[in-house]
Amino acid sequence: MTAAQQTNAFIEKILQSTRGAFEMFGMYLGVRLGYYRALSESGPANSQQLAERTGTYERYAREWLEQQAICGVLEVDDETVDAKSRRYTLPEPYHEVLVDEESLNYLGALPVILAGALHPLHAVVQAYRTGGGVAYGHYGVDLIEGQAGMNRAIFLKEMGSSWLPKVPDVHHRLLSDPPARVADVGAGAGWSSIAIARSYPKAQIDGFDLDEPSVEIARQNAIRAGIGDQVKFHVRNAADPQLAGQYDLVAAFECIHDMADPVTALRAMKHLAGSAGTVLVVDERVGESFSTSKNDVDWMMYGWSILHCLPVGMADKPSAETGTVMRPDTLRTYAREAGFKNVEILPIENYFFRFYRLVP
Repeated sequence: MTAAQQTNAFIEKILQSTRGAFEMFGMYLGVRLGYYRALSESGPANSQQLAERTGTYERYAREWLEQQAICGVLEVDDETVDAKSRRYTLPEPYHEVLVDEESLNYLGALPVILAGALHPLHAVVQAYRTGGGVAYGHYGVDLIEGQAGMNRAIFLKEMGSSWLPKVPDVHHRLLSDPPARVADVGAGAGWSSIAIARSYPKAQIDGFDLDEPSVEIARQNAIRAGIGDQVKFHVRNAADPQLAGQYDLVAAFECIHDMADPVTALRAMKHLAGSAGTVLVVDERVGESFSTSKNDVDWMMYGWSILHCLPVGMADKPSAETGTVMRPDTLRTYAREAGFKNVEILPIENYFFRFYRLVP
């Protein structure tokens, strides 16, 4: 390929990326305004009908419908009729991707979490210049709800059917009497805790998080899930010495890499589990080492890292400065410093997650 061809190919790549960005934020509007749900539940609509169904303004609804058709998300019945009369349809195969939050194929939360990651972008730019960070709270509700939406279905459907049964002693304990106690560290909006509760009705779960808005969302999610008595969420530091040795399972789902001090967090998890409990860390399935081609998820994880996870992890000082791309050897180093003897990678297959058992 000549230099001119390389230039043209790079220009095309940038233009396609720009198209993708516009498509993602068009989807954001569709999710947040309830447009997709209205088309899914009530069928095809013109702009006035969609506006009436969703309590929005017709002119905005019309522009959004046209943009979505141009991008290939919606189908238009007859593009030659008057703009206000055109009827648009959400294709049936797209319903579960954009509307069904219980489906493993649901991606309606992806544009929401992306918007959250971009929310404090000017502050992120400043952090790059100064070496500072951006506090988690500055990312707002889109980040909280977007991440929760991305994890909800997979936690609910895989936790008790595919994941924890692959750890037989833990699975057996969670099913047994006396009721097992579980600590979910960095529980966020609570779907990991709720999933454990649904799968193991005898277990008692405490979800810990220092972000008060996340904990409030988690409490509401637990109430709606009908398990408010089985799961309790706390705005509390899990390192509280009063909690030491109380738990049969101590888990951290997709949060260790965000922490300024992961060693102290892992040490706290070790104390929570005591001599008999199990410590489980679930984090991103990034490559074993840096490579521009060998891993199929690193592109996404670096994207989250440059915008969100690294700035959040650097908001408090001193910081381990981990970022989203926490490779297995990095976690092994943190675990050794926290007092664990070994880290086992569990034989659980998942496209995005890797499962670690920390051995005291």
